[in-house]
Amino acid sequence: MAQVEKIFMKNFLEYASYVIKDRAIADLEDGFKPVQRRIIHSLFEMDDGKFHKVANVVGWAMRYHPHGDSSIYEALVNLANFDLLIERQGNFGNSLTGDKAAASRYIECRILPFAKKVLYNPELTTYIDSYDGRHKEPVAFLSKLPLVVIQGVNGIAVGMATTIFSHNLNEVITAMEKELVGEDFILYPDFSCGGYVDVTDYNDGKGSIVVRAKLDTSDPKRIVIKELPFGITSERLIATIDDAAKKGKIKVASINDYTAEHVNIEVNLSRGTYSEDVVKLLYAYTECERKISCNSLVIKDNIPTIMGISEIVKYHSHHLIDVLKAELELEKSKLEDRLHLRTLERIFVEERIYKKIEQKKSAQAIVKAVIKGFEPFSDQLYREITADDVDRLLKIPIRRISLFDIEKNKNEIDSLNTNIEDIKSKLNDLVSYAISYLNELKTMVSKDKLKRKTEIKSFEVVKEKEVAQRDKDLRYDSSTGYLGYTIKTGKSVLTVSLFDRVLIVMKDGTYRFLVNPEKEYIGKGLLYVNYADKETLDKVTFSMIFQQKIYKYLFIKRFQIKSGQLNKVYPLLPNDKDFKVAKLTVLDNAEIRVIYKPKPGLRIKEESFYLSDYLVKGSKSKGVRLTVKEVTSLRMRAVKEINEEEKTLFN
Repeated sequence: MAQVEKIFMKNFLEYASYVIKDRAIADLEDGFKPVQRRIIHSLFEMDDGKFHKVANVVGWAMRYHPHGDSSIYEALVNLANFDLLIERQGNFGNSLTGDKAAASRYIECRILPFAKKVLYNPELTTYIDSYDGRHKEPVAFLSKLPLVVIQGVNGIAVGMATTIFSHNLNEVITAMEKELVGEDFILYPDFSCGGYVDVTDYNDGKGSIVVRAKLDTSDPKRIVIKELPFGITSERLIATIDDAAKKGKIKVASINDYTAEHVNIEVNLSRGTYSEDVVKLLYAYTECERKISCNSLVIKDNIPTIMGISEIVKYHSHHLIDVLKAELELEKSKLEDRLHLRTLERIFVEERIYKKIEQKKSAQAIVKAVIKGFEPFSDQLYREITADDVDRLLKIPIRRISLFDIEKNKNEIDSLNTNIEDIKSKLNDLVSYAISYLNELKTMVSKDKLKRKTEIKSFEVVKEKEVAQRDKDLRYDSSTGYLGYTIKTGKSVLTVSLFDRVLIVMKDGTYRFLVNPEKEYIGKGLLYVNYADKETLDKVTFSMIFQQKIYKYLFIKRFQIKSGQLNKVYPLLPNDKDFKVAKLTVLDNAEIRVIYKPKPGLRIKEESFYLSDYLVKGSKSKGVRLTVKEVTSLRMRAVKEINEEEKTLFN
């Protein structure tokens, strides 16, 4: 058994690690899940400027992705629909209506120059073997932007999940620029569907947001939904409105959906209903408003890590400097190699070093002769001449030597020197270069992509309870013992909404809380029913007179009921075997007149007591004895307390 458990734990941990790192959670470095990275890598390899069938891209990516084609296809469609890295051609679906994309054999795509500018640098990217060892795939692209923040990501792994909302490209780039110069910044989500967003509890990507649809209420008899809340399609939104209308929560005559490139859902209201009255109901009962939690979890240094949005942007701002520096140094190295080679060619031809090898008999002698021929000109070289350099020189055709253009060579050397100096200048001020680079990225996307689409707005979340109308007639049938708003017999006791909690007190000396009682058996002997909201409970003070069954003594307890679990029965009597309820009132004060059972020698035959003379305690209190004589009758009359000495009847 221990061996089986050990094997299970080992396999489970490996599986969990695989799902977290290689399936569901995006990498901080480039913002991609593995399937997304493999798609982009495939498009880089296939790139020839033309569109490719999505089916071909999926097939190419399957060389790197050890799973089915459907996951690749869906990931590609989602990436393409963000319209930042991939250019689309054909029907890629409609994120507003929820319409699916056409089959992969009918639609085409290609990588955009913006993607190559931000991600592509094969000479600096680290590659590993694909799952079958036949090909190479990148560990992570050296992204110059925090794509995980710009595009957002959603994923569920073993024991953890990530939800990062998309942010505006222009705002993210501006935030990076501010970080590079030491200024503060703050970022909030921006969604392509528009709508409103309340970021009060966003907490830098580790809290929650509230999103709302944008409604046009200019027509009092019609509401037009112009923009959707994030994560909702027009079809799903209409379904929630229709469901609320069927349940009687909203009075709607008809719903028309004209959504295509832009959202246009027309909600026609019933007679006697107006737009200003329905707006809050739409936010409360439908998905015109929804609260969404977020959790910015990414893979950092091969470990799942929760990072704030600003923390991710700061990381990428400095990562950009490192990547640009590496690119500049690589380019500088290439230019210096070319400059060295062009200088060798010039000296080789101008000084006729090639003449010194004419009489040499062996390859080794030729190489030595060339190297020796360059010795007088060593001060003109950028580095020592190598065997590879000699090999390149010896491969120069005689025709090219005879037609060697000294002026052209000089111009090329001057151009190379200029470029090298330009790179050195950039390396000396990497921050300025990085900012100019970021500004260049802005020019590579459409102006529409740089505009904020979701309006930031602060609003109170509309709760269903707050807008629920008290239009249900709660009835109690004393003959059957049923209480509810669906029964037609009995007496109307209260008008309630679908969300009202009610408190009931029964003649057997018990109470309980109910919510939304359609038809519920509570038994016979209902003494009290009222709303169980805090405001009502705080105002109500109960006074209960209860009697001992054997000796007929009276007891009194005054109390408040503050809270309780739904449908749980709570006792008010010390026990129901020895006591019974005689009177229950919620009057602030009342005169209690009791008549005692006549007995020999009894001088006081009746007596009055006042509720205000007794303290208000908890509902679990035992009460205090009111009389020490056997009582035959009890009357209660409301009184108004004038002062401590005088008590008069209240008419």
